[in-house]
Amino acid sequence: MTKIAKVASHGKPTPEGSNVTFIPGAIPPGRKKKRSRLWLWLPVVVIAAGAGYYAWSAYGASTTAAAVITQPVVRADIENAVTAVGTLDSIKSVDAGAQVSGQLKVLHVEIGDKVTQNELIAEIDPATIQNRIEIDQAELANLQAQLVSKKAQLVLKQANIERQRNLVATRSVSQSTLDQAVADLAAAEADVNALEAQIRKQKATLDGDQVDLGYTKIYAPMAGTIAAVPVKEGQTLNASQTAPTIVTIADLSTMTVKAQVSEADVSKLKIGMEAYFTLLGQPGKRYTGKLRQIQPTPDIENNVVLYYALFDVPNTDGDLMISMSAQVFFLQSAAKDVLVVPSSAIKASRTSGEAGNGKRAFEVSVVDAAGKTSMREVEVGIRNRVNAEIKSGLQEGDLVVVGQGSDANNGANGSGNRSQRGQRMPRMF
Repeated sequence: MTKIAKVASHGKPTPEGSNVTFIPGAIPPGRKKKRSRLWLWLPVVVIAAGAGYYAWSAYGASTTAAAVITQPVVRADIENAVTAVGTLDSIKSVDAGAQVSGQLKVLHVEIGDKVTQNELIAEIDPATIQNRIEIDQAELANLQAQLVSKKAQLVLKQANIERQRNLVATRSVSQSTLDQAVADLAAAEADVNALEAQIRKQKATLDGDQVDLGYTKIYAPMAGTIAAVPVKEGQTLNASQTAPTIVTIADLSTMTVKAQVSEADVSKLKIGMEAYFTLLGQPGKRYTGKLRQIQPTPDIENNVVLYYALFDVPNTDGDLMISMSAQVFFLQSAAKDVLVVPSSAIKASRTSGEAGNGKRAFEVSVVDAAGKTSMREVEVGIRNRVNAEIKSGLQEGDLVVVGQGSDANNGANGSGNRSQRGQRMPRMF
């Protein structure tokens, strides 16, 4: 009997002599094994794909980190200065006050008026002092009349004593009579001396009252501008204890800047060094001068020790006024039209250490036209918190590295993450 191989539903014949009967629709044993092996390789493929994505992410991050921020080398002016805050005041001022009591009768000036020296600015009612002067004059006349009488009596006493001496010599009177005449003469001389002293005193009183009468008219002690008028016409002034101020006169032709310098910076100041200041309303205009004084007594505010440094500036235009706020700069060094780079680009040299001239060596990172970065040693001159002067090692237009591009982003992200971590997340349902 001839054996015919049975064909399964997949279309392949079975080997002859095989007792295995294929059921239509069933999977052959060999193919089932191959599919099982494919499922074993699937986790490996997934892991490999994840590793590739991670490597791509890391490469992208490193590329971002390699990005740098550059700025060109430019020519500009640079200065290194001690900064301070100050106020403006007049170089000289004086309070014109009343030296006598009385009612302020007339005030001839107002705030802002310009006056010259010895100009009449106010008058106090002189009636009271004039009455005192009349009394003094009458008292003086009375004393002078008494003095005439006492001097006449003195002459009589002197004549009487001469007669008594002659009588005593002829023994016409006793010695006691002569003694009494001598005593009367001494008393008459004492009366004359006392009246003369009273007259001198009364004259001094009269002179004093006449001086006070002159004080009822107040004159400007100096030329300047009326800065303050704390009194009004008709006001009664009491000068018995203190001299009340009528006007304040200030010399505004030159202004003094009083800058508050911290104790950490005051040692950097030297008398005669250049200084300038700017005003809030005119930030672009400089007023220059030279440091003339550092007051030795500090002003302590909230445990902060501040010393006053003073310098003067002319006020020809009259723009400067008392108590204006000023941003003050005391120049330690300055240069014009020099090569300048940001201070953040300057790094300490890692190889040369100290330069040949005894100064510390520095270097900067320079990016060429091809985008390649290299380190270059430079000689640094004047340096402040913002910029630094380059004396050698760079040319105008060179691009120097001032920071990493990703640093700023990371800093921003870091601050954002910190702010988010500081907040409480809402509850998720």
